[in-house]
Parts: sequence; C-alpha cells; structure tokens
Amino acid sequence: MPAKSEEAVEILVIVGREVRVTHPDKLYFSKQTRLSKLDLVRYYLAVAPGALAGIRNRPIVLKRFVHGAEGEAFYQKRAPGDRPTWLRTATLSFPSGRTAEELVVDDAAGLAWIVNLGCLELHPHAVRATDLDHPDELRVDLDPGPGVGWEDVRRVALEVKAFLDEMGLRGWPKTSGSRGMHVNVRIEPRWSFELVRRAALALSRAIERRAPALATSKWWKEERHGVFLDYNQNAKDRTTASAYSVRPLPDARVSTPLSWEEVAECEPGDFTVLTVPDRFARIGDPHAGMDAEPNTLERLLELAARDEAAGLGDAPWPPHFRKMEGESPRVAPSRAKSAPKKQRTKMPLVTVSNSPDKDAALAGLERWKSRHVEVAGYLAIDDVLVDSMRGRFSTWTRIRVNLRNVPEAIRPEQETPDPDDDPTREWRRRSRKNA
Repeated sequence: MPAKSEEAVEILVIVGREVRVTHPDKLYFSKQTRLSKLDLVRYYLAVAPGALAGIRNRPIVLKRFVHGAEGEAFYQKRAPGDRPTWLRTATLSFPSGRTAEELVVDDAAGLAWIVNLGCLELHPHAVRATDLDHPDELRVDLDPGPGVGWEDVRRVALEVKAFLDEMGLRGWPKTSGSRGMHVNVRIEPRWSFELVRRAALALSRAIERRAPALATSKWWKEERHGVFLDYNQNAKDRTTASAYSVRPLPDARVSTPLSWEEVAECEPGDFTVLTVPDRFARIGDPHAGMDAEPNTLERLLELAARDEAAGLGDAPWPPHFRKMEGESPRVAPSRAKSAPKKQRTKMPLVTVSNSPDKDAALAGLERWKSRHVEVAGYLAIDDVLVDSMRGRFSTWTRIRVNLRNVPEAIRPEQETPDPDDDPTREWRRRSRKNA
C-alpha cells in the first residue's frame, strides 16, 4: 500500500522506483467531474502500457496545468533540473536555432513523475530519441471548424482511411479528446521532417479533392470550412496530444485509440478518465500492433510531385519557420496586398475577443452578437474563427468574425475586443522597442 506522509505527499513505488506525488488531494477537475492529482496519476498507471506506447523513447514537451485543468497551462520544453537521475533526456534543435534538453519517458514511474508536475496531456515529438532527424510517424490531425459536427469529423476520418488503403498505408485512428480526431501512420524513419510534411500536405489536398464539401487543406482560418487537415502538425517542433492523454475539458475527456470498426458510431464524450481504464482492461490497446507495421511514404511523395507539376506549390508553414522555397505567401489573404498578376479578395474580419480563458472569449462573442443582432443573422458557421494562439509560454484564444456574408451597409466597424487580454501584447511591445 502507498505510504502517505504528514506533509501530504503520497509515496508510490512503481517499477521499483519511488515517486512522490505532492498535494495528492488537489482538485484538477471540479466542474462536471471531480478528480484529484492522485486520481490522475492512478488513471495513467491503469493505462500505462498504452500511454507509454505513444511516448516511449521520444522527447516530450511538458504541458503543465499547475492550477488544474480549469487553469491556464504553459509549455516547458526543457527538462526540470531537479528530475530523478533515472529519467533520461535528449537534446533537440529547433527552427529558431535554439536547443533544448527534453525529457524522455520510458516507464510508468516516469509517467507518474511528469503527471505530478501537472502534465494532463502527453506531447511527444514524432521522432525517437535515437534518431532526432527522421520522424517515424505521419500525423493526420482532423480539426473541425466552429459549428462543425462530430458526424462530419467521422466521415472525413473514414475518407482518410479509404485513401490510405489505396496508398497501401495503414492508419491508426483515435479521438483527439476534444472535438477532432487523429489518424497516425507509423512510417520507416527514412525521411526528413520536410518530406514527411510534404507527404502530409499531399494527403490533405487529396482528401479535400475527394470530399470538398467536408474537408479543407487551407492553412488560413478565414479560407476554411468543415474539417481542416492540419498538415503542419508534421513540421519539426510540433506536437499533439498522444494516446490516452487527458484533455482539460469539464468531463475529463481522453484521447482514445480506436479500431476502424468503432469510428462510424463512436462518441468522444464516451471516453473519459472514469471510463477508459475499464475499456483498457477489457479490450486492451487497439493500437498495440502499430510499431509492427512501418509504412513507406514513396507513393504519397509521388502524389506530392504530381501536385507540384500541376502548379500546386508548397502551402504556408507555421510563422516561426524560415521562409521555404516554393512556399505560398505567408500572410492571411485578408491582410495581403493586391498583386498585379493575381488579385486576392480581402476578407472583412473583425476581432471580437482575446483571452487566456476560452470560455471568457466565447462569452465575449455572445455579447458581440447581442449588440449586433441583425449582423449575427447573416453569419455562416464558418464565419466565426476561434483561434487557439500559442504565446511564448502559454496558449490563449482569439475570436474573429468574417463579415463576408453581411451587407456592407450594416457591417460594424472594428471595436475594442471584449475581453481584450492578449498575453503577448506587452512582450511584443518590448520586442519592438528593443529592436
């Protein structure tokens, strides 16, 4: 039995190692369900074989919710200096030119140790610590736009499966733990990050052609509709929540591996911290065989070459990457200057709220709609752009409205966002001052 000290520290012995769980009774979820830090540690231990399969021998970014799931999280790339001697690290280099020594978690003791730091989600890189330059996973991230239903996400996922089958590839689906779905393809570690991303872009464009009413590969949110296939999740330095990650939703939802037979009928709310351990004990890990079937990217890269020959150049990269050869303009169409050879339509966008608290930002959107009732009646589902912005150490939410469907005579001017709490504003001001 675990021994509990007088200082409210739970001592767990896991695979022969002692792990201290500090403040074990601290609530991490308190709204729809109540879960303590110790509850979360026990959850991860219950699904440890599956969770470790997604992170073992991979550098991992720590996304820490030190104030619980309802508080603001921050990303920590560098391994804590006071880590146990039995936890190893790997040194990664990033597009910025910087390096970071990141943790590598290989066993259940390490898993419990990072959960004690407040890591609800697990964010591994797509490479193994033994080869940091060649990903062994192609990640298909299905990200539904505002108002897009789960049924459409499932339909796009099944379209991805059909396409992968035609390419001779095997995909492994899982819920994202939020509104989307992930399909991971285990690949041979032979290709660079740039080529894996190129293959993912070709896949995204292929799905858009097959299901144009449902799917999009467009990077700029103002151009999207339906479910976005985020090819840039395959760029170096990008991470996504891996299998069995707990997500900071009120019901403590989990990113859950599925079989393809489950996809058509599954509901994301069925998979939570309270239900997944029983499921895991009953059926095991549906992705247990993933490492046994590495795939080749040759046919996807051939498709990418055909796209380029047909005039489809590279698509925009994330903003912190250097400008790539053949990349289309890295500026939103609504902010681009008109070019004499190719006219662009400027989108009439207004920003309605900025906040580290997504609920507060969404409440600001509702207040904006109540002030502009007539305008709100013209808005389509994909006219509301909910942007999850990544700052230096945390995330925040920006909500914009595209007024393209609103008659010009009644389009409101840009107002001061409500709320207007952009946590990066002061940092950007100092950066400009010091430039």
